Amino acid sequence: MENPQDIFSSNGGCLIDIVIEKYLVESKESVSHVQLACSMQDCAFPLDGTELCIWNTEDPSHQLLILRGHHQPITAMAFGNKVNPLLICSASLDYVIMWNLEECREKVLQGLVPRGTVMGSLLGKVLCLQLSPDDHVVAVCAGNKIFMLDIETQAVQAKLHGHLGPVTAVEFCPWRAGILISVSEDRGFKVWDHCTGSLIYSSSVLSAYPLLSLFIDAESRQLVTGCADGQLWIFSLMDGHHYRRVARVDLRKKTETFSTRRVKSGLCSQPEESHLPSTSALGKGEQVEVTFPVLRLAPCDLSLIPNSACGCLSSENTQCVWIGSSVGLFVFNLANLEVEAALYYKDFQSLSILLAGSCALRNRTADRKALCLLASLFGGKIAVLEINPAALVRAQQCHSVGQSLSVPASFCVLPTSPLYLGIAKEKSTKAASQQRCGHDGAVNAVCWSQDRRWLLSAAQDGTLRVWSARGAELALLLGKDMFSKPIQSAQFYYIDAFILLSSGPEFQLLKYHIDTCKDEIKRYKQKSKSKLICRLSMTGAVDMTSLSAVNDFYSHIVLTAGRNRTVEVFDLNAGCSAAVIAEAHSRPVHQICQNKGSSFTTQQPQAYNLFLTTAIGDGMRLWDLRTLRCERHFEGHPTRGYPCGIAFSPCGRFAACGAEDRHAYVYEMGSSTYSHRLAGHTDTVTGVAFNPSAPQHGAHLHTTELYKGRRAKCVLLPPASTGKHLEEKWDELCGAFRGRFKRRKPCLSYYGHSGTGERFPSQIY
Repeated sequence: MENPQDIFSSNGGCLIDIVIEKYLVESKESVSHVQLACSMQDCAFPLDGTELCIWNTEDPSHQLLILRGHHQPITAMAFGNKVNPLLICSASLDYVIMWNLEECREKVLQGLVPRGTVMGSLLGKVLCLQLSPDDHVVAVCAGNKIFMLDIETQAVQAKLHGHLGPVTAVEFCPWRAGILISVSEDRGFKVWDHCTGSLIYSSSVLSAYPLLSLFIDAESRQLVTGCADGQLWIFSLMDGHHYRRVARVDLRKKTETFSTRRVKSGLCSQPEESHLPSTSALGKGEQVEVTFPVLRLAPCDLSLIPNSACGCLSSENTQCVWIGSSVGLFVFNLANLEVEAALYYKDFQSLSILLAGSCALRNRTADRKALCLLASLFGGKIAVLEINPAALVRAQQCHSVGQSLSVPASFCVLPTSPLYLGIAKEKSTKAASQQRCGHDGAVNAVCWSQDRRWLLSAAQDGTLRVWSARGAELALLLGKDMFSKPIQSAQFYYIDAFILLSSGPEFQLLKYHIDTCKDEIKRYKQKSKSKLICRLSMTGAVDMTSLSAVNDFYSHIVLTAGRNRTVEVFDLNAGCSAAVIAEAHSRPVHQICQNKGSSFTTQQPQAYNLFLTTAIGDGMRLWDLRTLRCERHFEGHPTRGYPCGIAFSPCGRFAACGAEDRHAYVYEMGSSTYSHRLAGHTDTVTGVAFNPSAPQHGAHLHTTELYKGRRAKCVLLPPASTGKHLEEKWDELCGAFRGRFKRRKPCLSYYGHSGTGERFPSQIY
């Protein structure tokens, strides 16, 4: 198992700076599974069953404010949202009582007994309380009913029926007055208009386990709910999205991936056993925790922390959420759906509670720290923890790469670089007419040259061919004897100066020369030639699954993906590997797409450092080369069994992808859910491409009837400004492959969209 020193101190963090146990008390009765409460300075918990205790963190005497009024054990409590007056509501089987803390403290100083206001009585077992943002209404969840109580008049405004099991959590919508969202043990969530008492939306059953916690993020307008088996469900609350699902996250798998990345990056030593509980420990007699129940969700704003303390977190990627579980606390990023930091209770010897039954969390803006109130799962221990998020994140974040990586070339080519070759300008000659020969296997890659004079193709037959775009003639042929395995990816590189290709575990950089002059006597003798400049292999010598490099401008960076689920960055100016991203996806990456822009648009230089990756069943991820971090995760499109293509828009604001539900999806870079879902195809959409000169994108679909019954990949077309020109080019390309298609040619659809989200009608050929 990892030592705490290996986990937290490798990046300059100190254990004592991360978490401090500020207060510990033991109750005669267990408070496990009781809703606890935290405000900016106060913590509330039940003591000995019926007493409500308030502990002020700013009080140096550590005196408890004890409020008595309940005759049955307290089951839930919640603070108000206003600072003055600060209200707290407590509930038991007998009463629901509202307390004004300022008045209660004044009465205690006067030697009087503080009294609260009874809001309701005999409502049932209350599992959850929540006050409205203006502190005018309190939602009381008793059984499968929700009572909306007016704080001023103590009257029942509405009684919400509909859940089939006990309601476990409830939240008010911050930006829409009168909207309430609840989750229940019936494993679904409901949206209510509590002013009228009507049900707006009811979800289907989400999980096999009860939903325990709920959080609404006002910035992204997303709903996050967690269940007892450690699953997180994220839904969009934006207008017009109809509560669509954004993502489903397995907290256990995310923490395992987080730990694996840190081990591979060298931030901690290789553990002898898994840091996470495993069923393999059953034979050793050790206690096993099968799942991570999501007990509580709370906001965690890392933007309040200085950039130097966040390590490599970008300022746009700091909106996170605290996840309170039975074994620890986790900082979860809602943008990239990754765990940013993990705090396990058992890693700190100073903590008295190692297994929690309930918890409450609250960020403090004054000192940029967080309060955590824990109740032991077994026994009556209650502890107040003070957590330093900056130290926690800094101790667990990966170091930035030693050298500054950038897709646009920022340095001159070194004399020792493989790219240190003069770019010879070819003379433009008129291409002669010649009969064209096709591949003998499925085509794996097709790419246009930057000047649009040549078309490169690579196939399963082990050959690479360069064709003339004007005369449809073969200009260069590289035979299968040159490559140990079939070519998976191939493209022009360094503004058409080289050919870059991947074969097996390595990629090759070829210098080529195309001679278009023909000798009538030796017409079959190829004068075009190529020369191997260098070859580089991935770390671990695993087979490459994708390759990408920019050809529209000078760039020294080559991105590769391997079957071990890693993405590796090569710097050809140095002629070596520059960085490795471990566990980039849960499955091998089948396509890397860089933000290359186009000849018709200009972007900021930093924007070219963004790139997309995709894998079967794991959606699409947006990465930043400067930090080697995933900035956003898109998984609203179904890709469970077939590799579907992705594309960057020329402006860099949108990303498109194919899907197995016969639709193409368009995402905005600033949102995790799709903005457009484009229909029109009759089978899986395997490839997408944006028009570089107009605000529209074409989605190319190849059905199972192509290439003798096998699915083929997307074929790129030259840029076209009109649909008619696009159709002509498509017909021309289909005619070139005449005889390869069965019964009908591939289907081509293109859709228009504008920056305002307007969608034009689709056209299918």
